[in-house]
Parts: sequence; structure tokens; C-alpha cells
Amino acid sequence: MKNVLIKHFTPTKIVKELDKYIIGQDKAKRAVAIALRNRWRRQQVPGELQEEIMPNNIILIGPTGVGKTEIARRLSRLANAPFIKVEASKFTEVGYVGRDVESMIRELINIAVNDVRTEMTKNVQEKAALNAREKLVDILYPAPPVTPHETEEETRKRTERYNRIRKKMQKLLDEGELDNREVEVTQERSRASHIEIFSQTGLENIDFQLGDMMAGFLPMRNDQKKKKLKVSEAIKHLTDAESHRLINKDKVTAEAKRRVENDGIIFIDEIDKIAARNDSHVGADVSRSGVQRDLLPIIEGSNVPTKYGTIDTAHILFIAAGAFTVAKPSDLIPEMQGRFPIREELSSLTKYDFEKILVHPKNSLTKQYTALFKSENVDLVFRIEAISEIAFFAALANEKMEDIGARRLHTVMNALLDNFLFDMPDKNLKRVVITKSTVEKKLSKIIEDEDLSKYIL
Repeated sequence: MKNVLIKHFTPTKIVKELDKYIIGQDKAKRAVAIALRNRWRRQQVPGELQEEIMPNNIILIGPTGVGKTEIARRLSRLANAPFIKVEASKFTEVGYVGRDVESMIRELINIAVNDVRTEMTKNVQEKAALNAREKLVDILYPAPPVTPHETEEETRKRTERYNRIRKKMQKLLDEGELDNREVEVTQERSRASHIEIFSQTGLENIDFQLGDMMAGFLPMRNDQKKKKLKVSEAIKHLTDAESHRLINKDKVTAEAKRRVENDGIIFIDEIDKIAARNDSHVGADVSRSGVQRDLLPIIEGSNVPTKYGTIDTAHILFIAAGAFTVAKPSDLIPEMQGRFPIREELSSLTKYDFEKILVHPKNSLTKQYTALFKSENVDLVFRIEAISEIAFFAALANEKMEDIGARRLHTVMNALLDNFLFDMPDKNLKRVVITKSTVEKKLSKIIEDEDLSKYIL
């Protein structure tokens, strides 16, 4: 199903999908579209050559808020691929241990397992609902006990009566006539006693290693919980229990492992923070270079142990990003540079870009706020000239203060609509029209006053 989906997503179509959410940055979109399509192409290559084709990892270069993370996140959603974002700088913090870099793979497989389990639960939902219905009828009307020395005729009559009443119960249940009746639901589950370890940095491995070891020594115990629930709640409870029972855990793990190894995407942000600069102190250089060398085996392709088995990272797509205002991509160690052959520079956002960002994306801020106001039965309308003025003030704020890209629009919009958001719901407030003068009146003082401007964030 998944491969069929990617098959129809040519690079051109992938870029069109990304255009729905991200304005501009055409070169970066083109690069990630090719990288995604190449993954499908590799899986069509027969024989041993398939394993030899490595992903072309990408470095996205540009200031904050221009769409680097959003491009990677939207790409993963488009491909239905396991995705995780990590900050490279966290590996340089106090207490850093080299094996910590492997935690990103463990988190990625955990995400994949949860996604696959959710998908498989949907697939068995119909069967689980039927099983739950039968179990609930058994609880509502248990089978009568067999009477000693019962004749064949008596057995037949008892069975017919039981089936007849059972069918009536099923009908009443389906019609919702029994929804308010209380039933007692027993949940039984056998599992091994376990020791829970609150692991610290670098000790993720211990959790599953000790858990597996102790499972062999400690006795099994039964957890029995009896709950009194209304029938309407009990059917949901039993359906969930049946769904869990019908799912094959080994299949979940195998599919999650396959997705991570072939389709996984890891976004490494702030990679410029671990680039060794020529003018920095030796200690800092050692720390940064050390992190790069610890990351390198995973990016090159290595086997990482997890509680779901060993994960081969050779074909995971790594997308790195950084502002590179001080350091340069060439400041990364040569081996790391070689593992990121594709480099794309993202441009800073202009007033014209902000205007398009406010209107065109499917999840644009104007659409979001319109929906929020609608929840209070208030119509929010933005005039075209107001959109242009909001974009002007956002660009001006980025120029006068820190350039935080499109994130500035969030702060500007919140400042603009703050009073309305506070006053709602108001019986007298049914329609709000944002005009150019409204924007000027609300934002000009905040942007122009240096003392007040610090409060915009």
C-alpha cells in the first residue's frame, strides 16, 4: 500500500504537495523530492545492487523560521515515513556520552512501532467489534448450566431457548436499548514481573537488556481487574481489548523495523553548532568534533541495538540543517561532509513571502485564526490590504530585532488579535473585519517603540 502511494508521487508531484504548506525555497523542495523518489527507485532495483545504493543525505542551510524543519516534516508525512527531529547541540551538553547518539534510532523505532500498531488496529477494528459484541452478549446473558441427567429433548429445548433469547439480546444491544445497563467486565492479562529502571544519559540499553533477563527468572503473574461499566462503555472497552489481542506483535515489530530501515527520516537540526570553528577554543573543538565522530557511524550505516532488535541505519535518510552564520559547512569534519553530498541554501523571507504565507498554505495563519474565531460564532475577515500591512510589520520586526523568519507572523498576529481573543465570547461581537488601519493602529506603536518591541516575543 505504502510503496504504491510513493510510486505515484513523482518529484514534480511531491514539490506540488510541499507547495501547499511551504512558500518558496524551490531548490530545497526539489532536492528532498528527488531524495524521496530515489528511495522508491532503490527498492525497485533487483539483486545485491539494491543494498549498495545509499541515500543522498541533505544539508539545508538558512536562518531560523524559513521552512527547514517544515520541509522535512511534511516530506515524512507525505511518505508516511517514521520521522524524528533531534538537536545536534544537545549532544554537546554536560554529561554527554558517545552512545547517546544511538538514542535517536531507538526513538525512531518506537515511533514506527506505535504508527504500525495504530494502522493494524484499524485493520482489525471490524473483527474486534464483532468479537466484543459476542463477549458482551455472553456477559449480559450467560449460557445456562447443564442439568445432570438431562434428556436429549430437554437439551434441545434449552439450547433453542438460549439461542432465541441471545438473538433478542443482540438486537437490543444493536439498537442501543441496553446502553445504560451496567455490566461487570473482567480484564485478565498475564505478564512477567519486571524491574523498571529510570535510566540516565547513555543507559538506554540497560532497560531492555535487564528486562529480558529478569523475565526469565521472575514468575508470571495475572492482573485481574473488574470494572463496572455501562454497556455503551463496555463495548468500547472490549473492542480495544480484542483489537490488542488480534494484532500480531511480531508482525508489528517486523513492519516497523522495515519502515525505519528503508523509509526512516532523521532531521538533525543545529548541525552548525557542532562544526569546529578555526577561531574557537580547543576544548570546544574537541567536543564538537567528538559529536561528529559519534554521529558518523550511524549516518554511514551501522547496527544499533534496540528492544525491537538490531536496526541497520545504512538506508535511513538524514536531513541536517543549520544557520551557519559563524561556522560553515566546510568546518564539519571531512567524513561528515562526505556523508551530506547535497547542500541547499534557503533564502530569508521577504515581505512578499510573508503575504503568500499568510494566505496560500492549507494551514495558513489567517485560516487558523478564522477557524478559532468561528468556534466562538464570530466571523473573522482579513482585507487584502490588511494582509499586506501585516506582512510589512512582520518583515520590519525581523529587520529591527532578531530575524526569526515566518515565526514572527505568529507573534504579530497574536498581538493584532489579542483583544478580540480575550473578549470572546461577547454577545455583541459577531463579525471582526481586519483592515489596513486596524493593523497600523495596533502594531505601529509596538514595532516602533524599542522598549515595547521586546514584549512582542
